[in-house]
Amino acid sequence: MPPAGPKTKKPLDIVVKSALAVFAGSFALIWGGMYLSRPDRSIPPYTVGAQSGHIVTTDVPRGTTDEDIELLVKRFRKVGHQTHDFARMKIYPTTPNDPGGPYRQIMIYVFDDHGWTEPDVLAKYMAGDAAVINNYERSMRGYYQLQDQEEEGGVGPIPKNGQISGDTRILFKGRVTDPLPVEAEPGPGKPISPF
Repeated sequence: MPPAGPKTKKPLDIVVKSALAVFAGSFALIWGGMYLSRPDRSIPPYTVGAQSGHIVTTDVPRGTTDEDIELLVKRFRKVGHQTHDFARMKIYPTTPNDPGGPYRQIMIYVFDDHGWTEPDVLAKYMAGDAAVINNYERSMRGYYQLQDQEEEGGVGPIPKNGQISGDTRILFKGRVTDPLPVEAEPGPGKPISPF
């Protein structure tokens, strides 16, 4: 018969302790990685489509509002002013090996139809294919242009030869050395949870 006395708890084995630490640590790493790599919800989600020289096409989801397009174009402007480094916006250098910098000249077109961001469509547009040009420009939802220190951005098709379409609203035009206007920071963005 075992002696009657207080039961002593055995300490956990070192292997069990290690397994629990690895288990808890993996959850902490996964959560931390997801937190650090979360998408920026203050601008609409976008994908960089084709890129040819200094021309870059981007695609936003169908139904993206003009206000969201405006936020995206203004973010391009902010990057142009602050760092001139569009790599964090998923854009490859447009003027590599240029002494003026890898993004000295850039033209970003924003579409809400992925078909217009395909490389072959961009190639036809740049080649001057008359069947593509008119529809291509009409389908633009926004644009951002940076040439050396001059920039312009707007919602709608890009002005052609100084002619502004009735569908175009120019948001800004000037030098990147001009101070950015003070605007209220956008809210936290749209939550991804349906609750």
